[in-house]
Amino acid sequence: MSSDYDVLVLGGSGVDTIVYVPELPLPYADSYMIRPGIETRAGQTGDFVALGLSTLGLRTHHVDMIGDDPSGDLLRAFHRDRGIDFTEVPLPGGTKRAVNLVSPDGRRLSLYDDSRSQESDRLPEDLIRKLAEASRHAHVSITYPCAFTLPLLREAGLTVSTDLHNWDGENPYHEAFAYGADIVFVSTTALPDPERTMRRILERGRAEVVVATAGAEGSYLLTADDGLVHIPAVAPRAPVVDSNGAGDAYASGFLFAHLAGEDPRRCALHGAVAGAYACTVPATGSDAIDRAALIDEVAALTGSRSAAKDAE
Repeated sequence: MSSDYDVLVLGGSGVDTIVYVPELPLPYADSYMIRPGIETRAGQTGDFVALGLSTLGLRTHHVDMIGDDPSGDLLRAFHRDRGIDFTEVPLPGGTKRAVNLVSPDGRRLSLYDDSRSQESDRLPEDLIRKLAEASRHAHVSITYPCAFTLPLLREAGLTVSTDLHNWDGENPYHEAFAYGADIVFVSTTALPDPERTMRRILERGRAEVVVATAGAEGSYLLTADDGLVHIPAVAPRAPVVDSNGAGDAYASGFLFAHLAGEDPRRCALHGAVAGAYACTVPATGSDAIDRAALIDEVAALTGSRSAAKDAE
């Protein structure tokens, strides 16, 4: 099918303030002297997925609601400077923001400002239909306005992926995304029984593939055909400095391989390599593995070249 875009990314734009702390959890104290310092930069989950896909050579369009404010300016520059097509819809409450506390071993604790969103926030239906008609696949962030786009994306015939992040398997808010996507990513962080939750997603929803990422333990892949499969983590080629964005990078690598026709296990390996690369990027930076590096590393690990190489 001909299309203008390989992937339409919906939602997940925002600005983070990065604070390096001596440890997590952070013990109470009246004050701390912070090094290397405090820095604000553009980029949350949707931005990083769009960055990862675009860096891998996929034609990517990102759409979200942002504010007419300095934080919104940072996001406009983020997309413009990286050549990522971006459609913005006004967000009356202002651009979404968060504070990320980052420990010396790269772990992160995120504090999200929930006051920016309102129940009336919506992405215009006509806009989403138009963008969906021009796209092969949609990756939907779990921000509130995106829930209303799921029926429109299915109506347009797109395959859909989503990332539930640290879902506990019970919060009903996530269910529309969990059961409405063809490819579902979720972190094991808050799941008491990851396999049980993965199987429930597969049984109750549209998903053909469910992936649970588990950090240094690798990831777990569940399909109706193969059952539960463990995918080992890939050792980064440089020191680990921060886990921020690793899950988004994993999703980008997985989708890159999926859209090239790879089987789910090789898609997960592409995701693992991309996620490992992201762990070598400081929280204050925005970088992603490129197509050649991803294909070469997967080939080195498996002894066979990626189908994505043939698609070039």
